[in-house]
Amino acid sequence: MAWLFVRLKLRLIAGNLRGDAMRQIGFVFTLIAAAAVALGGFALIALLRFAPQDVAVDAGMVIFTVIALIWVVGPLLVFGVDETLDPARLVLFPLTARQMAVGMFAASATGPWPLASLIVLLGAVAGLARDVSGLLIGLVAVPLHLAFCLVASRTVTTALSRLLRSRRGRDLLAIGVVFVVLLSQVPNLVINRGVAGPPLELLAGLAALVRWSPPGMAAHAIAGGGLLGLAELAAVGVLVIVLAAVWVAVLRRTLVRADSSTEAASVGRSRFDRLLPGGPFGAVVAKELKYLRREPRGRMGWLSAVGVSTVLLFSLSSGPGGLSGASLAIAVACLTALMLGLQGVNVFGIDGRALWMNAVVYSAPRDLRTDLAARHLAISLAAGPAIAVLAVAGALVAGDLVWAVPALLTAAGALPIALGVGAVTSVITPYTYPQRVNAFTSAAPGQGGVAVAGSFGAMLATALLAAPVVIPVLMGVTWLSVVAVPYGLAVAYGGRRLAATIGYARLPDLLAAVSRPS
Repeated sequence: MAWLFVRLKLRLIAGNLRGDAMRQIGFVFTLIAAAAVALGGFALIALLRFAPQDVAVDAGMVIFTVIALIWVVGPLLVFGVDETLDPARLVLFPLTARQMAVGMFAASATGPWPLASLIVLLGAVAGLARDVSGLLIGLVAVPLHLAFCLVASRTVTTALSRLLRSRRGRDLLAIGVVFVVLLSQVPNLVINRGVAGPPLELLAGLAALVRWSPPGMAAHAIAGGGLLGLAELAAVGVLVIVLAAVWVAVLRRTLVRADSSTEAASVGRSRFDRLLPGGPFGAVVAKELKYLRREPRGRMGWLSAVGVSTVLLFSLSSGPGGLSGASLAIAVACLTALMLGLQGVNVFGIDGRALWMNAVVYSAPRDLRTDLAARHLAISLAAGPAIAVLAVAGALVAGDLVWAVPALLTAAGALPIALGVGAVTSVITPYTYPQRVNAFTSAAPGQGGVAVAGSFGAMLATALLAAPVVIPVLMGVTWLSVVAVPYGLAVAYGGRRLAATIGYARLPDLLAAVSRPS
């Protein structure tokens, strides 16, 4: 059964690469990245041999725990993309839950990243083992810890599979991932502010928290060796067996329960729609606001932008070289406007194949310009409150609420600049949003380079166009913030006119670009 699932996994990988040069190039880059992580991680962990014994042990336990967390969280991000993660795809096969668990475990251990993880963990044998017993225990502890990572990962994805197939589940996952990203920055902020004391004390505190977890015991067993190491290794083995039994039970329950993720849901008319103007302009605004409220793929970008801006608020104000005064509030507000404005670099991608209904009724570039204006208004209605909150928060952290006024005005000018640039990139470098249940894939296979180029190009162009207003305000000429709003609106209008002229001439190409199979 295990070998059958391994062959199926390899066949899936080969089938995805057949006939698509971009996917083949992407897979080559994946192999290169996995090799770099494997060799670099092995070397870094092996260097712990030259650290003091207590520091090496603490670092090893923390590293083992981080690797386990990555294995638990990582598959959730690619759920719906990796066909081997969802047990519902195997529900019709004549397999027991135990057979399916064995096969899914073998499939999860197949591929470049499991091999890279194994090589990284083997670095702990070279870096932590101090005697022959530690070396022998390490050769068992490393594959055992990898087995723990795989079983824990499969248990979580199986338990959440029904939820992840639903829109509400993907929303919760998106919020949870942003929250985890924010939490990952807490140690950095604490160290920069000098709250936690020396870094070695923080490392010792983290190691104490994970000391008796399976990853912590596996790393400590390698470093300690002897009878205590054998006891810890046995404890980890028992925990892996117990977790595997839990996984089988969860898998059995998942396979026999009805899946409610495909049930139809009613969509009511929002009261806010009554406030919008009639005609195509109001219809596009209402549609975009519904996308923002109900489409996980689009909302993930918004959550990430707000999360990154919140982290920047504290990062820019920490450390000896941190910003202060009005510059802090203005910088945070403008960066928030830039991050939220980047949500408009591919405004047609979210429509996908449905864009043809717009394309067949547009009779002039003016119609496309109206469509872009409506989309920009929808983005501004959603981004405005977030920018205002972070501008006020930046002013409060800086020490004077009055500084929120120039910050908000400058950001209100930077946002339409980003939207005007995004209108141009939307018709020059359009790409497809994958039609998958995963909210973290922003481009169809083979279009990742286009997405990256469009985002970085839009970021650079926005920074250059906003510099004449933002830089003087940051340097203390705060009265110039009054000019930022009309300047930004003028740039946005020019961007829409240019985008409408270019986009109307290549509507068939635009429709093909956002309708690729995914």
